[in-house]
Amino acid sequence: MKIRVICGQNIWNMELLYKDEVYKIVGAAMEVHKILGAGFLEAVYQEAIEMEFLLRKIPFEREKQLEIWYKGQKLSKHYVADFVCYDHIMVEIKALSALANNHLAQVLNYLKATDNKLGLLVNFGLESLEYKRIVFNMKTVN
Repeated sequence: MKIRVICGQNIWNMELLYKDEVYKIVGAAMEVHKILGAGFLEAVYQEAIEMEFLLRKIPFEREKQLEIWYKGQKLSKHYVADFVCYDHIMVEIKALSALANNHLAQVLNYLKATDNKLGLLVNFGLESLEYKRIVFNMKTVN
């Protein structure tokens, strides 16, 4: 399986999926981080970024339940994504001292469950805002 993870500083020479939408989402996250800084619980950042999305007129659904299917049958368990913006960008909020592979895997699983192609993992837990673009392409899975 190929997973392409692109961190914020390494993306400038590539054609980006949903470039304008991501720019707006990351801008909202930067504003929240600029005002609140690091050190709050994840729930605080979720509420603040929701307010910022509303102010910036970024369309979103908060805590969207994502169905999981196995061999054509819907499972009773489901994922809950922090945000789905513009109907197709998964946004997962963290407030941690470091991101780990399981956080990337969480967003990847959200993408698999929804057939969406792009997820953003946003970490407010550091002195500077950290975000990762996770691009998923089903054609590369084998």
